[in-house]
Amino acid sequence: MSIDLAIIVVIAAILIVVFSHSLSSRTGVAGPLILVAVGVCISFIPAVPAVEVPPDVILIAVLPPLLFSAAVSAPAIEFRRDFAAIGGLSVLLVVVSSLVLGLFFFWAIPGLGFPLAVALGAILSPTDAVATTIVQKLGVPRRVVTVLQGESLLNDATALVLLRTAIVAGAAGFSFLTTLGSFAWAVLSAILIGALAGAIALRLRAWTTSATANTALGLTIPYLAYLPTDALGGSGLVAAVVAGVVCGQGSVRWLTPEQRISDKLNWRTIAFLLEGVVFLIMGLELWGIVESNLSSDDGLMMGVGVAALAFVILMLVRAAYVFPMLRVHTVRVKKAVRSRISARDDGAHDPRVGRMRADIDYFESSPLTWKHNTIIVWAGMRGAVTLAAAQTLPRDTPDRDLLVFIAFLVAAGSLLLQGLTLPVLARLLGLRRAGESGPPREEIREIDARLRSSALEAIDGGRVHRSDRRPFSPEVYALPASRFIAGLDSAGDAVTPEALEFELALLAVMRERLHELGRSGRHSTSALRYVLDELDAYEISVKLHLESER
Repeated sequence: MSIDLAIIVVIAAILIVVFSHSLSSRTGVAGPLILVAVGVCISFIPAVPAVEVPPDVILIAVLPPLLFSAAVSAPAIEFRRDFAAIGGLSVLLVVVSSLVLGLFFFWAIPGLGFPLAVALGAILSPTDAVATTIVQKLGVPRRVVTVLQGESLLNDATALVLLRTAIVAGAAGFSFLTTLGSFAWAVLSAILIGALAGAIALRLRAWTTSATANTALGLTIPYLAYLPTDALGGSGLVAAVVAGVVCGQGSVRWLTPEQRISDKLNWRTIAFLLEGVVFLIMGLELWGIVESNLSSDDGLMMGVGVAALAFVILMLVRAAYVFPMLRVHTVRVKKAVRSRISARDDGAHDPRVGRMRADIDYFESSPLTWKHNTIIVWAGMRGAVTLAAAQTLPRDTPDRDLLVFIAFLVAAGSLLLQGLTLPVLARLLGLRRAGESGPPREEIREIDARLRSSALEAIDGGRVHRSDRRPFSPEVYALPASRFIAGLDSAGDAVTPEALEFELALLAVMRERLHELGRSGRHSTSALRYVLDELDAYEISVKLHLESER
């Protein structure tokens, strides 16, 4: 492909992604579903050659930044509370699904062999992080979205390690200890390297004064975590997720408001384009996959039948696991937290007790009923990870074209069937009306009131100082307090540079109070981040006003 043609293809892909997003907003159909359909239609145009994207393009070039972007904005407080459930879905469910599907494929595809059958089961088992964007737009309760997001961020490691181990076992024989050791190393190395990469990146970005250089450095973090982890035999995708969590949690301490707002816009744009391209590629690859199976002895019907049964098995296994597991998880966690509170009741002001009580309030205010569990079961869509993982099968794998075809049918069929019916299911269960599609306004107003109260206390106590600890003049303290805590409603009024510096110092007080509220566990991540965005935007406006006054 010439450079000119490559540029035209890239521009066309971006235009299709943007057009599909606009069409999604007007029709209510999820954008990823429209993109898959558009890709399928284009793939059947006779003048368009069969498309086969190297799997490394998805696994290495696309998924690390996508997962990093999702992890940066992940609700860390809620992840901690439901980590047991998320871990069970990410590890145990993937293992069980892979083994059950392996038994089915071993029976349904003669001559495949059990290790390769398990490998195909591992390919189909993980849910897709990109596909959960469909769920987020339904307005279902946030706890449901949190569980699904956490599962899809972490289950790729389990599936890819099982896939790698099964392929090796098919050639050299199976060893339980080797499999267990490979999985443990993949996860532990990813956690260590990802956390280290995220921590180093935060400090480097704090030392970098150039906004342009800082942005460029931020874009390298997913690969700084992925590449060394993958080279050492670990899960690079989990490393990218861990680095994203570290950077997301550390941004308040290490980054400036300008850097945080820039990061948010940049990663939203990158995620928007990459998500769209991933689903478009899924559709474009259809004809090449179909064509390779048309020439086989069994034709297409063999693959269609096996894929349909595999999808049914996946849903049955998921339902049989999710319903009892989440019920037990809710009861067990509440009992454990209450017992820990009883053991620490002697410390009335112990912050750990406050966090535990906040956890209890969280579980009681947003319980996972059978309706929520139904959404969690049906929202477990497969996507681009499944297709990319299938294409990593060795070229000499028996019936490789058939296996890739089955993976594509399950991924695309799951995405289309579940994605199109999820809004209907949520409406029938009454969850779409009950869900919160926007930020929690009442909680945001409560946090705002606490921050303004802390600012007033700092003013009354004379505890407002410049960054170099120099005190402000009595004239600034004599100004009406409402001038500093109500916002720049009168930004056109004449103000002194010292008054604006005083306002910046108050913003630092309010941000510190916001950090304390975050550690208390009493407020949701979405509300805390919304207020942080408000503070950041306001601080930038004050700084611009200060520059114009000097």
